[in-house]
Amino acid sequence: MSAPLEVSSGETQAHPEAALQGMRGKAIQGRSLGQIAWMRLKRDKVALIGGGIVILIVLVAIFAPLIVSLVGYPPNEPHTDYVDPNTSTPYGAFGGVSSHFWFGLQPVFGEDIFSRVITGSRVSMLVAFLSTLLSVVIGTIMGVVAGYFGGWVDTVISRLMDIFLAFPLLLFAIALAGALPDEAFGLKGNNVRIAVMIFIIGFFNWPYIGRIIRGQTLSLREREFVDAARSLGARPGRILFKELLPNLMAPILVYSTLLIPTNILFEAALSFVGAGIRPPDPSWGGMLADATKWFTVMPNYMLFPGLAIFVTVLAFNLFGDGLRDALDPKTR
Repeated sequence: MSAPLEVSSGETQAHPEAALQGMRGKAIQGRSLGQIAWMRLKRDKVALIGGGIVILIVLVAIFAPLIVSLVGYPPNEPHTDYVDPNTSTPYGAFGGVSSHFWFGLQPVFGEDIFSRVITGSRVSMLVAFLSTLLSVVIGTIMGVVAGYFGGWVDTVISRLMDIFLAFPLLLFAIALAGALPDEAFGLKGNNVRIAVMIFIIGFFNWPYIGRIIRGQTLSLREREFVDAARSLGARPGRILFKELLPNLMAPILVYSTLLIPTNILFEAALSFVGAGIRPPDPSWGGMLADATKWFTVMPNYMLFPGLAIFVTVLAFNLFGDGLRDALDPKTR
């Protein structure tokens, strides 16, 4: 076996190739933007906690029927035997909290609050995610087109954004809910209301993300890679969807995570004023509206759906803030 290579300082300066051949080290590997963002996100413990809670809530919403069947009761099943007929409130302390009813029972008919909170998460998550998806699709297309073409196209789309932002959305949703039939678009009952809420929230909220995408596009369209694509004969459609859109994925992802909690609150507000999900189907906003009549004698009836909204919105906001910092190239 040959002796190991020894390189002196003089030989290193005279023959750097020999030093490189004798070094036994790991090759330097480059990192993608996604890997750099993940490294930054891992350092943000608060954002990771928020992301973990978000994943947990989404899983709870997906498997709500299974969870209810295993550890609860059907959300609309009455338990009048556990309710005092004189006061219409459940027997026992804290609204009937026990090993069978973890969050207690609702007054009058005695439905399981735990099952109703778990089942109500499905409505909030479904409306929030689908309406956010609709807003992101419309806002991204409008923002990219307005920012890239400029001129009269930008003027028309920008004024359209101003009109939508000035629209009294909550009043319109309340008025529309009163005129909705029980059956429409091939749907019945609360399914019609869910579809209408998704459309109203998603269609009228797109200007928020549209303005952000427009501003980012105005900056990107002056970059060298866009000029290079244009000089090679690329058409506007290819530049928009092959060059600009991939570079806009970071702000789109960040502001989507920040738009979801806003839509959760909006859905809860609609159900609270009676323009959303109608009883007996559970929703967080509807439970809060019903709990206003009983909060002096049963505070837990208002506590648990309110806490569900608070934790969900806070988790999304924390995760969205951490994701924004991780994807920001200027962040240290």
